[in-house]
Amino acid sequence: MALADGARGFPNGGGGGGSSSPPAEPPAFPEIVELNVGGQVYVTRRCTVVSVPDSLLWRMFTQQRPQELARDSKGRVFLDRDGFLFRYILDYLRDLRLVLPDYFPERSRLRREAEHFELPELARRLGAPPPPGPGPPPHAGRGAHDPAGEPPGPGRAEAEAEAEAERPEGGAPGRVPSEPEPSPEPQPQPPGRSPSGAAAGPPLTPSQSLDGGRRSGYITVGYRGSYTIGRDAQADAKFRRVARITVCGKTSLAKEVFGDTLNESRDPDRPPERYTSRYYLKFNFLEQAFDRLSESGFHMVACSSTGTCAFAGGSDQSEDKIWTSYTEYVFCRE
Repeated sequence: MALADGARGFPNGGGGGGSSSPPAEPPAFPEIVELNVGGQVYVTRRCTVVSVPDSLLWRMFTQQRPQELARDSKGRVFLDRDGFLFRYILDYLRDLRLVLPDYFPERSRLRREAEHFELPELARRLGAPPPPGPGPPPHAGRGAHDPAGEPPGPGRAEAEAEAEAERPEGGAPGRVPSEPEPSPEPQPQPPGRSPSGAAAGPPLTPSQSLDGGRRSGYITVGYRGSYTIGRDAQADAKFRRVARITVCGKTSLAKEVFGDTLNESRDPDRPPERYTSRYYLKFNFLEQAFDRLSESGFHMVACSSTGTCAFAGGSDQSEDKIWTSYTEYVFCRE
């Protein structure tokens, strides 16, 4: 049966009468969303990220289309923020409660993240650090107008004039009774002795704690490396290639020695007196790590290493030999 002219060219014979179909609705967000926050991947439900109305995430996932959001190479929604602190943002969005570890030094930074994501209640709970308590008024115990404790007036001038008149020739000036006795000059102490005469430790160095005591302990530095030796050892060897230098020991010691070069991303909330084996360094030079340990008063007490050999061509032993090793160095400060 022949179709009418107005129905030709449309599936199922529809679309007649010259009317056009309404535009298709934009695709909705899936129930499970993947976020890439500063390189850290989070998988959560859409209802979690939109749990706080009028927040930044709420607007992104309700007022924008999926194709309007920035994406990474794998199609995840990308947010250029601190990926490690976002875990606390996400925890808050789940049940609107703030739960932080006992030792959490990133409170001010987390508050900044809460302000960026427009979560005013979370920012309010984090709050600003309390201001320092009021200290004693300046010149406590002294006069209100005179730093030496005497009120200004002609009496003070007369006393100074009498003291000047009583000064003997070539001698020291006479003392005004109201002037405090000058404190004696501190006598230099021999090295290794305190002012009371008791034995004291060596002079403070940057590797010491704030209370002046030298914190003793052990730090283990490890690395997995590889190198290649050419056939019959005739070709140049591709020497040690270090992928990552790991640091094991007490958290406070590791932070004291390596400072900003220590990557804490795999164990970010470790208290200072706990031990960790998940830190690693931001550089790949063993000698640089050794220099830092030596400058902090550590010395090597032990080391161990294991190695395996494989051939680049499989079972063909005429191919290059690839050596892989794991080595640990134990350092101690007494």
